[in-house]
Amino acid sequence: MRKIILTAFFVISAIAVQAQEEVNWISFEKALELNKATPKPILVDLYTDWCGWCKVMDTTTYKNKTIVKFINKNYYAVKMDGEGKKDITFKGKTFKFVKQGRSKYHELAAAILKGKMSYPSTAFFNTNEDLIQAVPGYIKEKKFEKILAYFKDDGYKNTPWPDFEKNFQSKLE
Repeated sequence: MRKIILTAFFVISAIAVQAQEEVNWISFEKALELNKATPKPILVDLYTDWCGWCKVMDTTTYKNKTIVKFINKNYYAVKMDGEGKKDITFKGKTFKFVKQGRSKYHELAAAILKGKMSYPSTAFFNTNEDLIQAVPGYIKEKKFEKILAYFKDDGYKNTPWPDFEKNFQSKLE
């Protein structure tokens, strides 16, 4: 009986640790709602189901413990399908799924990416819900950590990227 209890304890502990090592992904609408009550920047991971590099980023960059902790503490994290079919209302406009011939996309993804549909892409919004910048492509942990720190506060407004990058101290495990 004691072995069963100990085994159950270790299994539950392992599950709890695993749960803490995941990015707390929420919907775009939920991020906007939470931001109204407690302002935080919003990170949007734009992906598609067919994107191989999106899957690589999910299993590497977004699984790094330091990255996960930093995102969960400092951002509202949104996972958005660039070809998602659900309507999203943002700043008074309803964005929809569009299919034109063989092309298909979500209007909000197209607006965020300014029509340059590249997956994966990571978009950063400030606490006023204004787009700061979208960063296209797969990003490895070391560079992503710097980018996350750069857009976390308003420092990006006054500090050029090369200066920020040169002085950045990594906390990667």
